[in-house]
Amino acid sequence: MKIIVTGSLGNISKPLTEKLVKAGHQVTVVSSNEDRSAEIKALGASPAIGSVNDVKFLTDTFTGADAVYAMIPPNFTAPNWRAYIGGIGSNYAEAIKASGVKKVVYLSSIGAHLPTGTGPIAGIHDGEETLNALTGVAIKHLRPAFFYLNFYGNVDMIKHANIIGSNYSGKMVLVHPEDIAEVAAEEIQSDFTGKTVRYIASDERTTADIAAELGKAIGKPNLPWVEFNDDDAFNGMVQAGLPEEIAKNYVEMGTAIRNGKLQEDYEKHKPAALGKIKLEDFAAEFAKAF
Repeated sequence: MKIIVTGSLGNISKPLTEKLVKAGHQVTVVSSNEDRSAEIKALGASPAIGSVNDVKFLTDTFTGADAVYAMIPPNFTAPNWRAYIGGIGSNYAEAIKASGVKKVVYLSSIGAHLPTGTGPIAGIHDGEETLNALTGVAIKHLRPAFFYLNFYGNVDMIKHANIIGSNYSGKMVLVHPEDIAEVAAEEIQSDFTGKTVRYIASDERTTADIAAELGKAIGKPNLPWVEFNDDDAFNGMVQAGLPEEIAKNYVEMGTAIRNGKLQEDYEKHKPAALGKIKLEDFAAEFAKAF
């Protein structure tokens, strides 16, 4: 198969590319960074250097492909984060239609069943809706849970305040990029039809568990999880250097975790099996980076 992987050599796209190349497929990796070309070639894939804002570039790259893995790269400078995310989703849809691609695996998110109230995930929801409007194209929406990697954003808090927390607490559904890549590779190589959703999770734990396991791994066994109010969470993010637009969206997403709305559809359609990488495994990774 000829497969296009967007997302350059990110946390999901790199292991996905490795898996697809190993399986014998012809893989092209989309990146905006020319400096990534050598590393992409070293994986056995071909680089396509250009911007996801350029529909002609995407169309030319997608033309002749059997399948596309579509993910929306982060942009923390976007003045309207939802509009940016939804806009890239529209670019993908336009290029998919123009290029004649018939199979797409889209990196969505837990909570994407909701049209509002989920911060940046609302833009991913918009992307799902736009792709679902395409006719004659099979779409598999992957809805991974909360990324373990998000906890790297708490390193300074842990180091300077000896706490970890956000504007939510309680049960969380967690996922590792490697487990997402495993599912993405499986789906790309399968013969799915229609427009369908698949949830991906590695572990289900409480925020108290998260604090305990991360704390134990870094030599802070009494590390507490602290739930902040929304204003304090927003102010803390801004003081840490996040743009107000991004902080506002993260607070809204945290509120959706706190009230359970983010996870409600996941609870109804849980994956048949959880991924391999558990909280304790990630804690070991976290400790090495800490």
